[in-house]
Amino acid sequence: MTGEDTFPAVEVLDGKPQKLSLKREVGLVGAVSLVAGTMIGSGIFMSPQFVLVNIGSPGGSLVVWAACGLLAMLGSLCYAELGTVIRESGGEYIYILRTSGPVLAFILIFSSVIFVRPASVAGISLSFAEYALAPFYQDCPCPQLVVKSVAAAGIVVTAIVNCLNVRFAMSMQVFFMVAKVLALSVIIIGGVMLLVRGETGSFEDSFNGTNLGINPIGIAFYQGLWSYDGWNNLNYVTEELKRPEVNLPRAVMIAIPMVTMLYLLVNVSYLAAMTPRELMLSSAVAVTWGNKVLGSWGWVMSIAAALSAFGSLNGTFFSGGRVCFVAAREGHMPDILAMAHVNRLTPSPALIFTTAISLLVLIPGDFQSIVNFFSFTAWFFYTITLSGLLYLKIKKPELPRTYSVPIVIPILVIMAAIFLVMAPIIDNPAIEYLYVTIFIFSGVLVYVPFIHYKLCPGLLEKVTVFLQLFLEVAPADKNL
Repeated sequence: MTGEDTFPAVEVLDGKPQKLSLKREVGLVGAVSLVAGTMIGSGIFMSPQFVLVNIGSPGGSLVVWAACGLLAMLGSLCYAELGTVIRESGGEYIYILRTSGPVLAFILIFSSVIFVRPASVAGISLSFAEYALAPFYQDCPCPQLVVKSVAAAGIVVTAIVNCLNVRFAMSMQVFFMVAKVLALSVIIIGGVMLLVRGETGSFEDSFNGTNLGINPIGIAFYQGLWSYDGWNNLNYVTEELKRPEVNLPRAVMIAIPMVTMLYLLVNVSYLAAMTPRELMLSSAVAVTWGNKVLGSWGWVMSIAAALSAFGSLNGTFFSGGRVCFVAAREGHMPDILAMAHVNRLTPSPALIFTTAISLLVLIPGDFQSIVNFFSFTAWFFYTITLSGLLYLKIKKPELPRTYSVPIVIPILVIMAAIFLVMAPIIDNPAIEYLYVTIFIFSGVLVYVPFIHYKLCPGLLEKVTVFLQLFLEVAPADKNL
């Protein structure tokens, strides 16, 4: 019995059962909001002190932020070409599957489903909780149990919203993006006023003390790139994007330069309000900035940062659930995860599964470790994905392309990605990165028995039938 046989309520036309498909409901505004709204999240409110601690100087930190924006822009342009050649949802997973084969694709999805996406969700939810609770714990550290309980509540609420309605989830994304841009504009305007008043001490000898070691540069980039995470979000939802051949490249060309400029100006404002030492010692940069610049209204920045993180959490959930959904559709995950709700047309089983794993990752996790291991794993797979683009450009030039980048761009991004993967382990090897590497390739041990030889199919079919009826879901077709 297959997924198609287990749900008799699927619509029948001309005597043939018709599968469901996800609707194309994401236009250009929604696409820009999905990219920018996911990127502008916890990172710009949490990562500046970690970038500065690792790189060692204000000038160096601004160079890192600008370089991260440039790298995200070049990477997104490469992904825009991939998205117009391979017009399927799923991002890196589907591109690696089509260019490098099923084994590497499964290793990606195994790492992504078990760690990368849940780590991203957990990291963002932790920062949401830290800022949401900051006004209530101004004079003492917030208990970790309370932080993680609020973070878990944020994950569950976001999952419910995304399971109920795609259009409402996108409306929320647009609303939160506007709120984020307004919050960052307040910080930028405050910084301009401080600079006009002559608060420029942090920029004197701004490159003094810069750490030029490979390891600190790599870790600084990890922390900065965390704030740009989401630059590839549209490629996870290509099948739900209206006119992807036009809106995919257009959206990233609007969103990423806008975010990069905002980030640079916000970091300048932070440094205008605080000395480098104050910034490095701050546990919540935006709150410290608010207390210094806005006085008794400093709590407003805490609320703005919490809303920003929540919007980023919503965007991460929206795209992350689709990766699991597409992998199940390709036979690399249980069939139930490739189904959509018969009325709401949302991939609710995949979203529920992502929620459960994210809550498990949240239990032992801390923000900085999550960011470092997430970035290491993510850029490992970005390297493989962009190598696939080179393969398509060289070996398959005849494939129709509505958008194309010069071949030098993916080569540059691949070189940068290799540096980011190797940087943390060249100067100062840490055993944790060995564990992460072993974990990534342990996916082969799962692939051989359960995917290649398809062990235990009977048990999975029974579970699929039960969950399909319980969750009111049915198989969903590709929306090409």
